[in-house]
Amino acid sequence: MNPREIIDGIQWMGAVDWHRRLFDALIPLPDGTSYNAYLVRGARKTVLLDTVDPAMGDVLMRQLEPVQNLDYVVSHHTEQDHSGMLPAVLDKYPGATLLCTSKAKPMLIEHLGVDAERIRTMADGEELDLGGRTLRFVSTPWVHWPETMVTYLPEDRILFSCDFFGSHLATSALFAGEDPYVLEAAKRYYAEIMMPFRRIITNNMQKLRDLDIDYIAPSHGPVFDQPRTILAAYEDWVSPRVANQVVLPYISMHGSTQMMVDHLVAALVDRGVGVRPFELSTTDIGMLAMALVDAATLVIGTPTVHVGPHPSVVSATHLANALRPKLRYAAVIGSYGWGTKAVEHISGLIPQLKVELLGTVVCKGMPREEAFAALDTLADTIRDKHAGLNDAG
Repeated sequence: MNPREIIDGIQWMGAVDWHRRLFDALIPLPDGTSYNAYLVRGARKTVLLDTVDPAMGDVLMRQLEPVQNLDYVVSHHTEQDHSGMLPAVLDKYPGATLLCTSKAKPMLIEHLGVDAERIRTMADGEELDLGGRTLRFVSTPWVHWPETMVTYLPEDRILFSCDFFGSHLATSALFAGEDPYVLEAAKRYYAEIMMPFRRIITNNMQKLRDLDIDYIAPSHGPVFDQPRTILAAYEDWVSPRVANQVVLPYISMHGSTQMMVDHLVAALVDRGVGVRPFELSTTDIGMLAMALVDAATLVIGTPTVHVGPHPSVVSATHLANALRPKLRYAAVIGSYGWGTKAVEHISGLIPQLKVELLGTVVCKGMPREEAFAALDTLADTIRDKHAGLNDAG
């Protein structure tokens, strides 16, 4: 794809990766992604903000062929999908200076072999005059590495936000407009990548609240030309507010756990509680992560395998613990054949979830009347807990 103009003198550059289906050998990309770089021309200086993943580096280098001079290159974040082509770009423009945070400098040297003499570190709030245009660098640590920053261009009211507000979405559209699918993709991105740093992101958003922003130009996905939509969404996602929603990841080996899940789902629905079951043999972990963004309660359903929980449940529980969603409550249901310590194992897998445990329902073999009654009691407890969800939130 060729460079495209956002406004006069500011171009999107980069690559749309229509075919990539996995990120970090972990995160599903059902809709591909893009690697966004931006060229900003002032009256005196020209700057390239970020690069692209080396797998599509040839696209960026072709786009740069008519650009005879670069004065600066900005690295917002060290990871390969942002900075992987920095060595090639710096080789092409030997007079360019690489700008980054002080924490990024050693990482760029270590990860990419960048010459330390080419790097200039920028302090939080420091500005760079390009001639009629100013770049203001804003440190945003842990969005989502310790060295990350964003860049604000006040004259044109553009925020170059790196991973902040991004979305893994391959699209021919330059701008997000009012497309609800872009917001859904951004929520998936937040859930998978940003949610573990929710409290720090809240502090970083405070730095942005006083900025007059007409465009948000992230490193993945389309440019937000109506930025209040994504800003409001992030404010909600990072807030303490939770929804009247249960997320229920589970797996069943011989049908007993499935029967318990089906009964609990019906009981919760009858009590006015929303519920999202995820059968883990086929679940897209991105969809599970998205559901955890707003949910109040996590119920884990597992059969017993060699005394412990099923490996798929272990993986999903580990994921929930790593993502650290704003859950309030948790419970465990499941079955076993001859003996189990699945509940104890699961409890040990979620030390980072600050939740109230609402109990367990575990049965030997096929669930019978006593187990179903216990599931009804659990549904009653969840309903009652959810009744006052955000009163003190």
